[in-house]
Amino acid sequence: MSDIAAPTIADRLRKRVQSVRVVFPGLLAAATVAMAATFLSDHYGGPVMLFALLLGIAFQFLSQEGRCGPGIEMAARNVLRLGVALLGARITIEQIMSLGIAPMFAVIAAVILTVVFGAVASRALGLGSKFGVLSGGAVAICGASAALAISSILPQDKRSERDTIFTVIAVTTLSTIAMIVYPIIVALFEMDTVDAGFFLGGTIHDVAQVVGAGYSVSEQTGDISTFTKLLRVAMLLPIVFALSLLFRARSETGKKAKVPFQGFLFAFAALVAINSLGAIPEPLRLGMVEVSRWCLVIAIAALGMKTSLQALAQVGVRSIGLIVGQTVFLAVLILGLIFFVL
Repeated sequence: MSDIAAPTIADRLRKRVQSVRVVFPGLLAAATVAMAATFLSDHYGGPVMLFALLLGIAFQFLSQEGRCGPGIEMAARNVLRLGVALLGARITIEQIMSLGIAPMFAVIAAVILTVVFGAVASRALGLGSKFGVLSGGAVAICGASAALAISSILPQDKRSERDTIFTVIAVTTLSTIAMIVYPIIVALFEMDTVDAGFFLGGTIHDVAQVVGAGYSVSEQTGDISTFTKLLRVAMLLPIVFALSLLFRARSETGKKAKVPFQGFLFAFAALVAINSLGAIPEPLRLGMVEVSRWCLVIAIAALGMKTSLQALAQVGVRSIGLIVGQTVFLAVLILGLIFFVL
C-alpha cells in the first residue's frame, strides 16, 4: 500500500506547486500595485483604495495576458474574502454597546433604510435593484470594504465588475469630500461633542475619513465617531448574510443565478466574538488588522486590473446621481435622528 500511496502524495504536491505557479504572477502583479498605492498614500496623502483602483486600471492589460489572469482573478475573489473576514478583529461587542441602546438602534435603522432606499431608487431609475443594494450597502456600512464584500455574494453578470469598481470610486471620492465638508456642518449646527461624533461616524463612508473628520473636531468627538463607525462596520455581517439568503431564495425560483453560501461571514462573526472576549493577543490582533488592510488593497487593485475605462464610462449620470442621492439621504436621516429622536 505504501508504494501506491507515495505516488499519490507526490502527485498532490506537484498539483499544489503547479497551482501556485499558475496564480503567482497575477498575485504578484496585484500585490505590486497595492504596494505602489500604499507608498503614494503614505507619502503624498489621499485614499489608498482610490490609488489602488486607478493604478490597477492603468495595468488592465495584464488581466488579458494569460500568465497573470488566474492570479488576478484569485486576488479579486479569495484575497478579498480573507480581508473581509479579518475585519472582525477590529470590532468588539463592548465598543458597540458603549454607544448606548438608542444610538445603537438608530445606526442600525439608518443602515437598513439606506440599503432599502438604494434598492428602490435604483429600480426607479432603471438601474436594477442589485446595483442599488451594492451602492446602498457601500454608503450605509463602510464604503469600499462593504462594496467588495457585497459584490462577492451578489449574482454575477457582465456589469458586475464595472458596477463594483464604479461604486468603490464613487464612495471613496464622496467620503473624502465628506471628511472636509461634514465638520463644517457640525460647526454650522453647533452640535455638541456627542452629536458631532454620532453624525460623523454615522454618515461618512470609510473608516479612515471618519477618524480624520472626528479627531479634527476634538479627541472625544473622534472617539465617539470611531465607535459609531465600528457599529456600522459590524452591520456588514448581518446585511451580507441577509442578502446572501435573499438572492439564494430568488435563485430557487429561477429568477437569479444561485449564490453560494459564504463561509467568510462566519469567520468575520467568530473574530468579532473572540476579539470581544479579549482572547486575541494585541500584537496578533494588530497583525490581523494590517493583513486585512493589505488584502483589501490587493483585492481592489486586482478589480481595477480587471476593469477597462471604456466599460467604466458606460455607467452613466444616473448611477452617479444614485450614489450622491444615497449619501445625502443618509446624512439627512442621521441629522433628523439627532434633532428629533435622540
